[in-house]
Amino acid sequence: MTTSPLAFRVLGPLQVHGPDGPLRLPPGRQEVILAALLLETNRVVSTNHLVDLIWEDNPPETARTQVQICVSRLRKLLAGADGEVSIATRPPGYVLHTDAANVDAALFTDLVLRARRLRERGELLRAVQLLRDAVTLWQGDCLSGLDSGPLANKARQLDEERLTAVELRIQLELELGRYDGLVGELQRLTREHPLREKLRGQLIQALYWSGRQAEALEAFRTARRFLAEELGLEPSRELRELESAILTGRLPAPTGAVPAARLTGEKTPLPEEPAGAETEEETEAAAPAAPTSAESVRQDAVPHQLPAAVADFVSDTGRLAALEEALTGRPGRTTVGLAAITGKPGTGKSTLAVHVAHMLSETGFPDGQLYCDLRGTTGTPATPEEVLGRFLRALGIPGQLIPESLDERAEMYRTRLASRRVLVVLDDAAGEGQVLPLLPGSRGCAVLVTGRARLTALPGAHRVELDVLAEDQALELLSRIIGRERVAGETAAAEALVRTVGRLPLALRIVAARLAARPHWTLASMVQRLANERHRLDELTHGEMTMRASLSLTYEGLAPEDRRLLRLLSMAQAPTLPSWLAGALLDDHRPFPSDLMEPLVDVQMLDVAGVERTGGFRYRFHEIIRVYAREQLAAHHTPEERKEALARMAGGWMHLAQQAHRTVYGGDFTVLHGDAPRWEPPASYTDEVLADPLAWLDAEQASLCGMVEHTADAGLHDLSWDLATSLVTLFEVRGHYDLWEQTHLRALAAVRKAGNLRGTAAVRASLGSLYMSRNQFDTARQALNSALDVFQALDDPMGEALCRRDMALIARTSGDDTTALELYRRSLADFDRAGDVVGRAIVLTQSAHIRMRQGEIAAAQGQLDEALDIYEGVGYTGGRARTLRRVGQLLLEQGRSDLAVLTFTEVLELCRDSGDVIGEGHLLRDLGHAFAVMGRPDRARDFFDRAVTAREGVMDFSGGALARLDLARLLDAEPGRSRELLVPAVEVFRERRMGRELAEAERLLATGS
Repeated sequence: MTTSPLAFRVLGPLQVHGPDGPLRLPPGRQEVILAALLLETNRVVSTNHLVDLIWEDNPPETARTQVQICVSRLRKLLAGADGEVSIATRPPGYVLHTDAANVDAALFTDLVLRARRLRERGELLRAVQLLRDAVTLWQGDCLSGLDSGPLANKARQLDEERLTAVELRIQLELELGRYDGLVGELQRLTREHPLREKLRGQLIQALYWSGRQAEALEAFRTARRFLAEELGLEPSRELRELESAILTGRLPAPTGAVPAARLTGEKTPLPEEPAGAETEEETEAAAPAAPTSAESVRQDAVPHQLPAAVADFVSDTGRLAALEEALTGRPGRTTVGLAAITGKPGTGKSTLAVHVAHMLSETGFPDGQLYCDLRGTTGTPATPEEVLGRFLRALGIPGQLIPESLDERAEMYRTRLASRRVLVVLDDAAGEGQVLPLLPGSRGCAVLVTGRARLTALPGAHRVELDVLAEDQALELLSRIIGRERVAGETAAAEALVRTVGRLPLALRIVAARLAARPHWTLASMVQRLANERHRLDELTHGEMTMRASLSLTYEGLAPEDRRLLRLLSMAQAPTLPSWLAGALLDDHRPFPSDLMEPLVDVQMLDVAGVERTGGFRYRFHEIIRVYAREQLAAHHTPEERKEALARMAGGWMHLAQQAHRTVYGGDFTVLHGDAPRWEPPASYTDEVLADPLAWLDAEQASLCGMVEHTADAGLHDLSWDLATSLVTLFEVRGHYDLWEQTHLRALAAVRKAGNLRGTAAVRASLGSLYMSRNQFDTARQALNSALDVFQALDDPMGEALCRRDMALIARTSGDDTTALELYRRSLADFDRAGDVVGRAIVLTQSAHIRMRQGEIAAAQGQLDEALDIYEGVGYTGGRARTLRRVGQLLLEQGRSDLAVLTFTEVLELCRDSGDVIGEGHLLRDLGHAFAVMGRPDRARDFFDRAVTAREGVMDFSGGALARLDLARLLDAEPGRSRELLVPAVEVFRERRMGRELAEAERLLATGS
C-alpha cells in the first residue's frame, strides 16, 4: 500500500492535502459540507440534508443560499488539492467527484470489502494484509473536532466499523495460527474496549492455543467479574462455551487446512471491480442537472416552514407513492390535493407527513411549504384565525393589514395562494372544523393533515391510517439506528426485541436509542431488561400503557436529579425549550445549562430540536413523554413546589423580555413593571438575545404568550400582567393585535381575581392602546378612563402619563386639538415626574403635529429637535425615525423642499433596514408630495407609482388608494390613465367609509369624463 498522503482524510481530523502539504480549511460550515460530501463520495447529497447538518431543525431563511456560497468557496479551495476532484450540482443537491482512492474512508471501505472476498476464497494472508492496510488509514476518531450532531452519528458508525475490521483481522490471524503474536495486542484492546466480548473471546483463544491454559481461564474469570460488576450480566453464551471447552479439553486449534498457494498468495491478484463498472447511484449522479434558474429566483421569496425530516425514516413505498399521487395531482383533478394521516399515538403520523412534504417540496411544490402544529391533542388547540394569521405573515402580509374576522382572513389566504403551488402541512388536527377554513382554493396547492381522529368529513381526502410497523420494517428501523452488524449478529434477539415493544415506532426508537448510546450492551440484554418489568409484555400490547411501560424503564434508569428535571420540564408549555429553562427550574446558575439537558437527550427523553440564533440548543418533548413526565410531576411534587418552579421559569422569560424592551427603547421607558422576582439566565445568553431583541421576541413569541396564560392560570398574577404588557414591544411593531388582546384578556382575568388594582389598571391601559390602534375609539376611551382613575388613586405618575398620552392621541385624531393639547401637557408633566425621557419625546413628537397644523412652526420645530436629542441620547431608532418623518413634513411646510427630500430619504432607508414595509409606503408617498411641491411632476409620479405598488403589494388597499388619488391629481392631461387609477380607489374609499377622499376622487372622475 502506498504511503503517500491521501488527498482527503476523514478517519481522524478532517484534512485536505495539496502538492505543498495540508490545505487550511475554514472552520465551521465549509468543514461540515465537505465532510458530508466526502462521506458520500461520488454520490449525491441533497441540499436539504446539508442544511440539516449545519442548522438541524432551525435553519435561517437564507440557509440554501449560504450552502451555495460555502460550496462555491469549497470549489476554489479544492482547486489546490491533490488528485482530480470537483463538486458538481446535481438535483437535489451536490456530488463530490473524485477517485475513491483519494478518500481514506472510501479506501477503507473498499479494502475491507476486498478482504472479506479474499477470506471467502480462502486467501487469508492477503486478506490479513488488506485489513492491516485499512486500519492504518485511521489517525484518530472519525471527524474528530468537527461540531455537527448528525455527522457525529455517521462518524460513530465508521469508528465501529474500524473495530469490526480489527476483530476480523485478528480472527483470520488466529485461523493462521499466529497465537503468540496476538496476545499482547489483544490484552491492550480488551483494556481499551472492555465491553467487547468478541475481543475477550479472541484473547482467551490466543492464550489457550499458545499453551497458556491457566491464563486463558483467568482471562475468562476477569471478563465474568467485569460484566457482573458493571452490567449485572453473565458472559455471553459464546464465552461460556469457550470456558467449558478449555476445561474439558475440547478446544482444538485451527487445522490450518488452507492450500499453500493461497497462504502465500503469491500468484493470486487482489479482487477488483470490473473495469468501467458503475453503480446505479453514480449513473443517476451523472445525469444532466435540471434547469434551476426559476428556483434560484424563488428561493428567497417563498416560505419553508417544514421541520427537519428524520434520517432513519422507514415506510411502505406503496404508501409513499399513493400520498404523492394524492398531493401532486391525479389526471384531470380540479380541486386542491388533500390527504389525511391518522392513527393512535406513537405510530409516526408526523414523521410520515414531514418526510412526504420534504420529498415533494422541490419538485411538486416549488412555491413554498407552510407548516403548523394545530395542537389538537392539547387543552388549547390552535384556532383557524390564529393559524391563518401565521400563514399570512409567512406569505408576506404585515400584521397591521391582516383582518380580524375568520372569513376575511380565509379570503386573503386563498387569494395569496391562488397562483402558487404551495404544500400546507397541518399537524395534530383536533377535527375537521379546525381544518376546513385552512384549505386553499387552488388546485395547484395541496394539504397534508395528521390527527388522531379519523377526519372522515374532509371532502375528497386520500386517507392513510397508520398502525404498528410490520416486523421487517421494525427490524429495518432498528438496523438504521444501532447499525446493521449488531442486528445481524443477534438476529433472534432483535426479533424478540421488536415484538416486545409491540412494533410501535416511538417505543422502538426509545429502546434503540439506548442501545445506540451504549454499544457495549447486547440486544439480548435489552430484551431481558424489558422482560423483567412487571406486566411489561401485557402493557406493550395495549394502547397508551404501551408507552408508559417503555418510558418507565428509561425514567427509572436516570439519576435522581435528572428525573427531577424531567418532571419539572414537563410544566413548560412551549413547543421547544431553550437550555436555560433547566437552570431556572432547578435554580442552578451554571454558565452552560445545556449540560443539565444532555442526560435526558442521551436516553431520548428529550430531543434536540435545533440550534437557535443565540447558538444555544433547543429541545423538545415527544407528546407522550411529556404526558408521562407530568404524571410523575403530580406524584412527586407538591403544588407549592410546582408553583415555585413555575415562578422561576416565568421569571426567566420576564427578565429576558424586560431586557429586550430596554434595548429597543434605550431603557425602562413607556412601560409599567410589577414587583415579581426575576430569574436571570446566563449572561452570555442574555447578551446574544440583546444583539437583536426584536428578532428574539419574534422567535419566542409562542413561548412568551403561552407563559402569560400559564402564569395567569397558576395564580401568578403579578408575572402574568407584567409579561403581557412588556410584550407590547413586539405586538405594536409587528401588528400582532390578536395576540395583544388574547394575552391581555387572560392577564386581566388573573389580576381582577386576585384584587390586584395596579395590575388591572396596567392591563386596561394597554388594552386602551390596542383599541385605539384598531380605531375603536369609544372602547379605548372607556379602558383608558377606567385605568386612569386607578392610577390617580395610587398616585402612579407613569400610569397616568401613558393613559393621558393615548387619550390625547384619540382627541387629536378626532379633530379636537384643544383637548388633545391639554392632555399632552398633563401627560408631559406626568412623564417628567416619572423620569421617563422617551415618554416625553413621544408626547413632544405627537403634539408637534398639532402645532404644525396651527401654523406654530417654531414651536413644532423646537419640540421635534428636543425629541430627536432624546432619542439619539438613549439610542431608540424607531422613535428617531418617526420624529424625522415629522421633521421632513415640517421642512416641506416651510418651503425647504430639498432638505425635506433628504430627510424623507434618510427615514426611508431606516424603514428598509428594519423591514418596515408599511413605513416604506408612507415615505414613498411623502417623497411624491415633496417633488410635487418642488414642481417636478415626473419624479412625483415615479414615487407615487412606487407607493401604489408597495402598498397594494402587501394588500394595504386603503394606503394604495390614497397613493392612487395623489397620482391622479397629477394626470389632468391623461384622463384615461386617471380613470384607471381612480375607479378602484373609489371602491376602496366607499367600502372603508373614507368620506373626504371619496368626494375628491368622485369629483376628479367627473371632471375627467
